Amino acid sequence: MYQLTIKAHFDAAHHLRDYQGKCAQIHGHSWQVEVMVAGRELDKIGMLIDFGILKKHVNDIIGGLDHRYLNELPAFNQDGVNPTAENIARYIYEKLSHQLLNHQPAIVIEGVRVWESPNASATYGGCEG
Repeated sequence: MYQLTIKAHFDAAHHLRDYQGKCAQIHGHSWQVEVMVAGRELDKIGMLIDFGILKKHVNDIIGGLDHRYLNELPAFNQDGVNPTAENIARYIYEKLSHQLLNHQPAIVIEGVRVWESPNASATYGGCEG
């Protein structure tokens, strides 16, 4: 199995609804994103997926989050879904899964890790089933 990881980042503000603490107030983060993908087959030039293509897919997704107030976005404004690191990781994972299924069906997303600070991250993925 081959594994690739790319990193990206975006800046955005949020607050946590129904939370008792500082994060109940509007604040921002420089969110760091890591995406891990895997697959068994390389293409004819020896690549699982071109890093540039994977980065473009991820940047297209996080471009919709960058410099935004996340609580106002439909994904985090319905059904009480808080824009936590956990839910942001799931959001990116699901969007990327849809994009890769249409363009690179042999690639599996092993996980999306979202860092809200240098010492705190959440990962979604790797537990299908």
